[in-house]
Amino acid sequence: MEINGTITAIKKGTAGQLSSVPMAMYLILVMLGVFGNAMVIAVVGESIVREPGGGRNSDMILVNMAFSNLMVSMTRNILLVVSDLGLEVLPGKDWCQLLMGMWVWLRSVNVWSTFFLSAFHFHTLRRIAPPIASLSGPRGPPKGILLGFAFIWTSNLLYSVPAFVYSTSGGKNATETLMLVSSTTRPLLGCLWDFPSVYSGLAFATTSMVIHEVIPIVLMSVANLGSLLTLYAHGNTHSSGNKVQDAPVIRRVPAERRAAKVILALILLFIMSWSASVISVNYFNYNRGASSTYLLVLARFSNSLFIAFSPIILAVGHRRLRAFMKSIISH
Repeated sequence: MEINGTITAIKKGTAGQLSSVPMAMYLILVMLGVFGNAMVIAVVGESIVREPGGGRNSDMILVNMAFSNLMVSMTRNILLVVSDLGLEVLPGKDWCQLLMGMWVWLRSVNVWSTFFLSAFHFHTLRRIAPPIASLSGPRGPPKGILLGFAFIWTSNLLYSVPAFVYSTSGGKNATETLMLVSSTTRPLLGCLWDFPSVYSGLAFATTSMVIHEVIPIVLMSVANLGSLLTLYAHGNTHSSGNKVQDAPVIRRVPAERRAAKVILALILLFIMSWSASVISVNYFNYNRGASSTYLLVLARFSNSLFIAFSPIILAVGHRRLRAFMKSIISH
């Protein structure tokens, strides 16, 4: 880190550039994320538009998460691929401010949208025995869900204001001296952090790691564990209860259990990818050993794993996505 508080980015010819084989694998990963999340938005979004009352709340949350995944891929990962393919990407100061702000905003939204899915499912399971008439969900606009989306996107936009303000272009000679701890705010493509002081830059990096790495991972784990325990309790309660009266709930428990397993797989994938990235970046920051080059490549891949494979996991547990995938394979 330089004395003026600038934290610089990986440039061509440094450890951040991929060789041919990893580059091909990373390209496949990025394209998988783009097309997979676009498929989720199109297929699930169509059902939301067609169903009365705006469709199921869970489907709306899935579309929101897939949209944040897609936007990260389009505005960040594809630019990395273009740069590694040999096309020099050197944004000016204004473009760097825009891109850095968007990267921080979208990555933050992506994290909290994933948590929103697990939190909503836990909340649904806590109310797993509503009257039979309401089992299909509310027929009017889901105001609570829409307010949740508005809060996630707006609050993270406000949080990303420093990235819009304290960013500049490092030019061709930018070299990486220290990457931010959090993968959420990692600079790219020669765009630099230019905070007023070293301490303000570190404060923003540390705050980002706590807010967008540690807290959501803990909350996701707690919410999903709560979902599994709730399903287990419901299964035991209704196995010995009034089977006629509780029939709608009994039929619903297996479906909710499958949904819980899918969400658990998503959360585990999220934790694995984020943890690998944070560990790799921290190793590079504090131990410039011989393996730091490979760990930076690992960080690049791990940042894209969740975006690439989450649509596949969703397709396993979502009826419409599964049917769409089968129709593509059969043809």
